[in-house]
Amino acid sequence: MRSLAITKRILTELIRDKRTLALLFIAPILTMWLLSIMFSATTDTHVTIGTANLSSSLVKQIDVVKHVSVKTYASADQADRALKDYRIDATVVKTSANHYHLTFANIDSAKTALTKQAFQVALQKSNAHQLAATIQRLVAMLPTTAQDQFNQGTASATTHIKSTYRYGDSSTGYFTKILPIFMGFFVFFFVFLISGIGLLRERSSGTLDRLLATPVRRGEIVTGYMVSYGVVAIVQTLLIVITTVWLLKVQIVGDLALVFLINILLALAALAMGIFISTFASSEFQMMQFVPIVVMPQVFFSGIVPLDALPNWIQVISKILPLTYAGNAMNDVIMKGQGVETIAGDLGVLILFIVFFVVLNVMGLKRYRKV
Repeated sequence: MRSLAITKRILTELIRDKRTLALLFIAPILTMWLLSIMFSATTDTHVTIGTANLSSSLVKQIDVVKHVSVKTYASADQADRALKDYRIDATVVKTSANHYHLTFANIDSAKTALTKQAFQVALQKSNAHQLAATIQRLVAMLPTTAQDQFNQGTASATTHIKSTYRYGDSSTGYFTKILPIFMGFFVFFFVFLISGIGLLRERSSGTLDRLLATPVRRGEIVTGYMVSYGVVAIVQTLLIVITTVWLLKVQIVGDLALVFLINILLALAALAMGIFISTFASSEFQMMQFVPIVVMPQVFFSGIVPLDALPNWIQVISKILPLTYAGNAMNDVIMKGQGVETIAGDLGVLILFIVFFVVLNVMGLKRYRKV
């Protein structure tokens, strides 16, 4: 009977706790729905290949491959400049007779694989057509001469292909593409929880109330929290970035200092957001209830699945998620080697997120100050 009484009490408390009920019943449904949207998106891979010095028949065979489009350039240098500007995904250049040089951007392993497959298929079809034409010419010739020419044609048909990768190498896979996003996600997730739970402890212990009873301004209180937790967040961010670069051996084409800067700004945005969200929770458990709503969409809709393959309303939502801008900036630096001028817009948005939530935190502390 005592066990039944305890059971009744716990169930009564759970029924009264609307946030816990939402966590148990609504959050899983929301998460599964978001996952279904993400994985049901159309993710067909499309590539644009730049060609130079190729025969018209080979270019035509490449162009007819499904999901492949071809841009023909007058020289290999022009094709290479287009690849450096990421206007195309790969280049195919004929360097001499039966010698081809393929260069891949390689920031998407699926595009690299499709380019290789398309070129091999096109080359086989083009060689088959040329061989058929050669055989037809040889039929009308004398047997001895025909045999000699056929042997010469067969020997000259040996194809040599050289492959070059602007990022990574032939073993670079899908994980490398999404790693910058996951790096930012772990920075965001742990800083968000640390800052939110930390402020909750200040409130539950009465420290925040005693601090608000002093003449200290709310802005000074928020600044103090941001600086103190910010130091911890920066150290944690440095450890995550260092682990990713040196332990996981991730190649960074651009400036490593920019990678640190992006993640530090993201950590400060997560810090300010975590402090703000904690004002709506009365316990650490309730703080965890905001993870499916605030944190999970960050990783779902920040570029793991190409945003242009998702519904328009999700693309709009992604514009209000800090991790979207951090992921874009890190991809530009890590894989494309871009500089500050390219990622300045993303950095500016992250700074706006920080300022916005700091202002909200200053205003939010007013509800706790007893007049």
